[in-house]
Amino acid sequence: MERTRQLVTSKTFLIHFVLILGSVAMVTPFLWMILTSLKTYAESIHVPPIIFPKDLQWGNYIEIFGLLPFFKFMFNTVIVTVVRTAGQLFLCSLAAYAFARIEFPGRNILFLLALSVLMVPGQVFLLPQYMIMVKLGWLNTLQAVIVPGMFSAFGTFLLRQFFMGLPKELEEAARLDGCNHFQIYWKVMLPLAKPGLIALGIFTTLWSWNELMWPMIVNSSPGSMTLSVGLSSLQGQYLTNYPILMAGSFLAILPMLVLFIILQKQFIEGIAVTGGK
Repeated sequence: MERTRQLVTSKTFLIHFVLILGSVAMVTPFLWMILTSLKTYAESIHVPPIIFPKDLQWGNYIEIFGLLPFFKFMFNTVIVTVVRTAGQLFLCSLAAYAFARIEFPGRNILFLLALSVLMVPGQVFLLPQYMIMVKLGWLNTLQAVIVPGMFSAFGTFLLRQFFMGLPKELEEAARLDGCNHFQIYWKVMLPLAKPGLIALGIFTTLWSWNELMWPMIVNSSPGSMTLSVGLSSLQGQYLTNYPILMAGSFLAILPMLVLFIILQKQFIEGIAVTGGK
């Protein structure tokens, strides 16, 4: 009995030790970013590295607003993120319901074709998408950033798994009450897929907020830039003011940090349910 207790204690200690190491590895870059944002330029490039700044340079956070139209970039990023997330939740859930619940010729083949998109690197689609944006005259506009990101094969696959796990009796009862497919999807199935929608919403929000490559390709106008593209412009070819860049980066991730603190319970539940599925 004593030996079993010791084994359990040792296992628990080992698990907590590994978790603590993982936590330190994840938090350290975030803390380094905050400390660097409060340094002088000389301190940020000093060798060996200076961990703690001698005097806190709060002016770096003020200077970033003079270098960039920060609030404009923030507004653009919020618009892109909200519309993309709403679009994916609606379009992916519609496609997922059709693949999971509606029998039609070629359903499995079409679903496999949709999944095949996940096996192709995203960079392959950059040139065709760019040419489409040129033909539509959408370069340097927010819709060029928003529209290509309003649907994802991953989101369709994720929600399809949720819809397939729901009891068929609910659908049959709704059909007996006179509901058509869209009414069954909207009034019965969609509310029950809330954990999946939360998980997809989390993934889409984080991806849209942080995306750099596509917004940089289609937007060169400051009026339609997102935060990630605006901050990348602070990196010079020969010189980069790292304290200013880190100050801007911290302000950029602050909304996501606040959102996580507010929706922490839903965030964890959504990720946990996704892993369970």
